[in-house]
Parts: sequence; structure tokens; C-alpha cells
Amino acid sequence: MQYDYDVLIVGAGSAGLAAALTLGRCLRRVLLADGGPPRNENSPGVHGFLTRDGIQPSELLRLGHEQLRPYQTVEVRELHVDRLQQQGRGFLATGSSTVDDAPASFTTRRVLLATGVSDVLPPLPGFRELWGRGVLHCPYCHGWEVRNQPLAVYGQGRTVTGLALLVSRWSSDVVVVTNGPGHLTPNARRRLRHQKITVREEPIARLVGTPGRDLQSIEFADGNQLERVAVFLHAQQHQRSSLAADLGARITSKKAVWVNAGLQTSIPGLYAAGDTKPGAQQALLAAADGNKAAISINESLTREECPR
Repeated sequence: MQYDYDVLIVGAGSAGLAAALTLGRCLRRVLLADGGPPRNENSPGVHGFLTRDGIQPSELLRLGHEQLRPYQTVEVRELHVDRLQQQGRGFLATGSSTVDDAPASFTTRRVLLATGVSDVLPPLPGFRELWGRGVLHCPYCHGWEVRNQPLAVYGQGRTVTGLALLVSRWSSDVVVVTNGPGHLTPNARRRLRHQKITVREEPIARLVGTPGRDLQSIEFADGNQLERVAVFLHAQQHQRSSLAADLGARITSKKAVWVNAGLQTSIPGLYAAGDTKPGAQQALLAAADGNKAAISINESLTREECPR
């Protein structure tokens, strides 16, 4: 059967834009569905991205869109894809415009999910308000900017232990705050003490910040305050889109979409890249994923077009 597109890319962050660029260079008919702001929209800069270190997230995306313009087979639409149905060897996609809510329906031979994840922050005042500047998730992305300053790490158990030990690479003044019992093993407490990392298990009332979203202090329920310039945490996450799960794709125990070495999910013809799949989460790695997925998709389509 005839399909409207060779590839539908759902999500226009680093992974989606990189995939669209590579597939455009392969002369593939591509629809890039841009569903809205990226996960890192609140961050003051994207770091560790070669040639673009410190660039604002919106500017990185603007450049990505600009560099797609020469590729006439790539169409970009502000579109939210609500549903995928397998149709023949491809898919029927339905959704609506994010501009005027007009319905949309089209067919595609392959789908790449680059929809990413959303972070579930602690339900305490200040965490959401300071997210991306005073509250941080990745020391590789933001540790250098707060180096050699008083830092905190929020969480409990093994997760907070590992993150605190990692953050201690950037500062010798690190405090673990657990908001109640930390559920730390004796060995974890020993390792933290060895790095001169103290543990505060008092309940937290709120984070105190500035209008510019910088952290000033952590205020405990008893009124005491701990001055810090940033707090790191491994936030829980959930998939921004249920498209893979709705199709019955395999989901990992950590709620990521499982993929094979070629970034194909357990559903033939359905691929995933960036934060949607398991692995480290950085803009540069997401872009690399998008490029890798695009190559896998193009080679899959080529094999289909050139049967033995």
C-alpha cells in the first residue's frame, strides 16, 4: 500500500531534530511532529554539547529547525499525535494541531518516538519553582556551574548515596537531605562519612529561592535553614507519551521503552530514541540516538525496497 510518509518522528527535541536531519539527507519523506516545549525548557543552558556548550535550549532547537529547511522532503508540523495503529507494514497516526486543534490523520511506514520523559518532583514548596536552576538533576550537565560551592543532594537509600558521592566530585561541601528517615545502610553512611558528606534527616518545609530561581537555603520543619546554592536529585520520571505502551511495546522496569541495538522497540517498525529509551540522559546523547535511529530506519526501508 501507499503511505503518506516514510517516517513519522514524534517529538522535536534533540533526538527528533537529529533524526529528521539525517533522514532528510537520505531523501526520505519525513513528518516531524513538534508537540511542544522540551523537558529542559527551564534550564538556563545546555552543557556538554560540542560546539554549543551553554546554549539556551530554545536557541538550540531554533538552530535545529533552521538547518532542516534545505531538506524539502522534511515537513515540520506543530502536532500532537494521540494514537498509532498498525496498518499493513506501517502505521496509521491520528492527532490534532497544537495551534488550532484541527484533527490530523496520515499513514507512515515507520515511526520514531522521541517524546522523552517528564520529571516527577517532590511535592514540597520550591522544588518545581526552582527546577532547572536551583534544583538540578544532572551533575554532568550542571555541576561545573555550581562547583566549589555548598551543595545538597535530596533523596533516600541507594539512589541518594550514589548521587551524593558523584556530586562530591564538584564540591567538598555536600549535605544529604532525606526529608525524614533516609533508609541508609551502615555501609552507605560509612561511605558518605569518608567523603565528609553529612546527612540531615529532618523533615523539610520548603526550599527558599530568589525570583531568578536561584536556591538560597533549605528550610526544615523546625525552622532551621541550611544555606545551599543548589540541590541535586534523581527525580522519578514517566513517559511523556503512552503511544508505545498503547501499541503493546515492551516497557522496562524503570518505565523506559525497551529497544534493541538498532533502537527498534518490540513492535516492528516502531523505534525510540533519546530519553524515551533506557540510558544516560543528555542532549548530546539524545541527538546521537536520533542519528543512529535514523540510519537504522533508512537501512530497514532500503531492505524493504530492495528485496533479495
